[in-house]
Amino acid sequence: MINFAGLRVPPELVDSHRRYFGEAGLRWVSEAPRIAAELLQQWQLTPDGPSGHGAVAWVLPVRSVDHGPAVLKLQPIDDETVGEPVALQAWHGDGAIRLLDHDQQTGSLLLERADAERSLDVIEDDLAALQLLSELLARLSRWPAPPQLRRLSDIGERLLQRVPPTLAKIGNDPLRTMINSCAAALGEVLPESGDRLLHWDLHYQNVLGSLPDTGREPWLAIDPKPLAGDPGFELLPALHNRWSDVIARGEVAGALRRRFDLMTEVLDLDRDRATAWTLARVLQNVVWDIENDDSGGGLSAADRVIADVLLGRS
Repeated sequence: MINFAGLRVPPELVDSHRRYFGEAGLRWVSEAPRIAAELLQQWQLTPDGPSGHGAVAWVLPVRSVDHGPAVLKLQPIDDETVGEPVALQAWHGDGAIRLLDHDQQTGSLLLERADAERSLDVIEDDLAALQLLSELLARLSRWPAPPQLRRLSDIGERLLQRVPPTLAKIGNDPLRTMINSCAAALGEVLPESGDRLLHWDLHYQNVLGSLPDTGREPWLAIDPKPLAGDPGFELLPALHNRWSDVIARGEVAGALRRRFDLMTEVLDLDRDRATAWTLARVLQNVVWDIENDDSGGGLSAADRVIADVLLGRS
């Protein structure tokens, strides 16, 4: 019999699954220790330190007989996680963490280990960190997306379909003008949605340092939520990085323009199309918040400023 009595999902991750996934999330939480124990045995893994987690995944540092230091990543299978092994296989470790094994039935991954204590947040110069992140994005998005991944064209079409009920829900709220402007921008670029392999969620904390003496490049992207589309859709998470630093320095609009200019130049993007796709990301956030009655009032402070700057209102 496999013993999983010592494996416990962190309480914060339990709370996250309860909040975002309800009963389905709690069912996954109850099954996760058994899944972990079975994979530790199947893949000949030894626990190697305290576990960690994000909002969805449970990550166990392990040592592998075949691969040395690694991590076992457990997560439920959904639209965002199902494509992760596909993208990691396509990248072959070029700028991204390597996939060592994958259990298709449970969605669990055995991954190359990186330094979880060293993300791009450790780089004091914000623009230097953003340069590194942008260079990674440029490399990752040069790959054509595998055909089985979800497509930005489909996501964009569904997003536009959600706009009318969102507007009906908020009545005459001042957000209506911004929502309509973002939806119009999305409508202009949607017919040519692209076919590149996108990460979807690359920000400073999703770029980790490689382990020493592994011969790997210094920085590796982790945790993709991949889709096929236009690289202009990739910019918003990085524009949010260290938002409190942007506010503290003052001249927020200028700081945002510098960030946006740097990213579009490094990725060699058409500025107008990148603007439209970034406004589409803002639209996605505000629609989700309104649909879920988020206490933030439908638009975060960062997204409001970003939208104003890109729409030429600041």
